[in-house]
Amino acid sequence: MPPIDWSNLFTFTVSPIELVVRGTLTFFFLFCLFRFVVHRDVGALGISDLLVLVIIADASQNAMSGSYKSIPDGFVLIATIIGWSLLLNYVSYRFPLMRRFVLPRPVCLVRDGVRQEHNLRRELISDEELGEFMREHGIEDLRDVRRAYLEPDGQVTVIRQRKNREADNQGRHRKAV
Repeated sequence: MPPIDWSNLFTFTVSPIELVVRGTLTFFFLFCLFRFVVHRDVGALGISDLLVLVIIADASQNAMSGSYKSIPDGFVLIATIIGWSLLLNYVSYRFPLMRRFVLPRPVCLVRDGVRQEHNLRRELISDEELGEFMREHGIEDLRDVRRAYLEPDGQVTVIRQRKNREADNQGRHRKAV
């Protein structure tokens, strides 16, 4: 069994400032990539999405680390990444202008029972995927949908037409009388 070099294990092998700069640049590059290019897939990951994340993590590791070898190097890098994440969450919570940059706006997929073709095409959502989203919400017919939105987290929310609610409320009122 090879001996452990305890001095190299607990001393910096890369400048902490360099680690912070590398971590910061890589964090913001990946943030922009996911915010502006692949934000639709954040909420639900498929097999290919997971594979892309693993490859990106592996590729970005060298850019961030500069081949560090010690525990403190890793701690500084992890703290930098978590720090930026917390700071962006805090700033987007406190300042609406920053929230617009950090979080994409919801995208309307269905309006008053009509598919919004331009938005579906831009988000690369097929007819089958839209149908799946609707079935997940118990919707069989798009005419029952007042609005359906692709949310910033990649999930789809659906608001049903009012006439269905009013009919349900009238039916409940008649039963109660």
